[in-house]
Amino acid sequence: MSKAYRRVIHWFRRDLRLTDNTSLLASLSSSAEVIPIYVCSNWTGSNLWTGAKRQNFLCECLTSLSRNLEHLGGQLIIRHGDAVSEILKLVEDKRVDAIFLNEDVDPFGKAAEAELKEKSPVPVHSFQDATLHGPTEVLKGDGTPYRVYTPFAKRWLPIEKRKPSGRPSSIETPSDLESLPLPTLSHWGLEEGDWELPKGGEKAARLRMSEALGSRISHYDDTRDIPSLPGTSRLSQDLRWGTLSIRELYHKAVKKGSEQYLKELGWREFYFQILYHFPEVLSNEFNADWRGLPWEEPDKKFEAWKLGETGFPIIDAGIRELLKTGFMHNRVRMIVAMFLTKDLHIDWRLGEQFFAQHLLDGEIASNNGGWQWSAGTGADAAPYFRIQNPWSQTKRFDAKGEYIKRWIPELKTVDPKRFQAPPEDSQPLTEGYPAPILDHGAERKKTLDIFKKHRSQQK
Repeated sequence: MSKAYRRVIHWFRRDLRLTDNTSLLASLSSSAEVIPIYVCSNWTGSNLWTGAKRQNFLCECLTSLSRNLEHLGGQLIIRHGDAVSEILKLVEDKRVDAIFLNEDVDPFGKAAEAELKEKSPVPVHSFQDATLHGPTEVLKGDGTPYRVYTPFAKRWLPIEKRKPSGRPSSIETPSDLESLPLPTLSHWGLEEGDWELPKGGEKAARLRMSEALGSRISHYDDTRDIPSLPGTSRLSQDLRWGTLSIRELYHKAVKKGSEQYLKELGWREFYFQILYHFPEVLSNEFNADWRGLPWEEPDKKFEAWKLGETGFPIIDAGIRELLKTGFMHNRVRMIVAMFLTKDLHIDWRLGEQFFAQHLLDGEIASNNGGWQWSAGTGADAAPYFRIQNPWSQTKRFDAKGEYIKRWIPELKTVDPKRFQAPPEDSQPLTEGYPAPILDHGAERKKTLDIFKKHRSQQK
C-alpha cells in the first residue's frame, strides 16, 4: 500500500510509549520515514509548577522511550527550547511533509498546538489519545457541558469506549539526524534528592498495571480509602505521561468488575472536561459565588504544613509521603487539602501550586479539581460546611496508625489511639514531634462564619 507522505514528524509530549499510541501509529501508516521528537522545555529550577521529582521521572521515561525506539530501528530526537520553533526548524531542514501529534488536555498544550497549526507550512494531524472521550463528546441534552460529576458519570459510563490498538513492529528514522543528549536533572538546574520514586518508562508502567489488575482493582471498593494498604492503582503518573494507554487500562479494568474504579477514571475525564470548557478555573473559583473569599496570608503555620510539622499526625504523614515519593494517597489528599483551606484558611491556589511542585503526575486538571473540591469552591464541590476532622478521619481510616507510623518514625512507639483526638494537655505526642499548631474545633467554627458572611454579602 502506498504511503501518503515520504517523511513526517511525530511530536511526543504526554504519550511516552509505543503501545496504542494513536498519533505514532497513524504516522507510521502514513509515511515511509518518521522522525520521533521530544522538545525539552527551557525553564529553570525556579519554576513554580513542577519540581525535581517529576522531572526525574520524565528523564527516566524519555530514556526508556529512546531505547524502545532503538529496538525498532528508530531514534528519539531530542531538542531544547520553544517546541513550535524547534519543530518548524526541523520541518524546513529535513523537508518534512507533515506533522503528527496527540492532543494535549490543558490550555497551555492546546495553545502550542494552535500556534503550530497556524505557522506550519505542512499539514498538522492531531488525535485524541489521552482520554477515552473528548471534551465535546459527553454533553448534556442541550449541548452544554456538565458541571456536576454524578450526572456526567451516568452519561459517560455507558458510552462505548474505543478499543486499544497494537504496538509498531518497526520504525524507520532518517539516518542523517543528530539528536541532543537525553536530558538529566542538571538540564533544568535541579539536583537529585533522597527520594523513593517509582521507575519511569513504559516497561515499568506496564508492570505496575499488571500488579494493579492482578489484585488491587478487584478489591478497590474495599481498600481504596485505607492509606496503609496498597489499595489504589498507583498509575496516575503513568497516565499523566502516557507510558500507559487509558484505553488498554480501561478495557482490562472492566474485566475486574469494579465499577468504582471505572468511576475514578471518569473523575479524571470529568476534570479534563471542566478545564476544557471552563479554563478560568486555573485562576478563579469554579463556583462564582465563592470568588473573593478572604483567605489569610501564608505564615509560619503554612510553612509547618509544607514540612509536615503541624502536630496533626495524619496531615504530617501525608505531606511527608508526598515529599519523599511524589505521591499522596487520595483520601489523605482530601484531609490535607481541607486542613489548609478550612483550618489554616489559606488560599487553595497555594496548595495547588505546592502539590504541582511535588506530585509525579502533576495532572493540571485533576490537581485543580481536587483542590477546589476540598476548598468547597469547585465543580461538584463538597458543601462549604463539610469540613473533615483530621482526628476522626484518622480513627476511621488509619485506626492502627500504620500509615502514620510509616511516615512519622518519631511516633512509632506512641499508642495509635492518641492519633485519634487532640492531646488533652495540648502537649506534643512525643519528644521531637510538635504540638498541634491549632484547635480544629475553633478553626472549623471560624470557617463556617467566613463562608456564611461571604454568602450573605453576595445576596
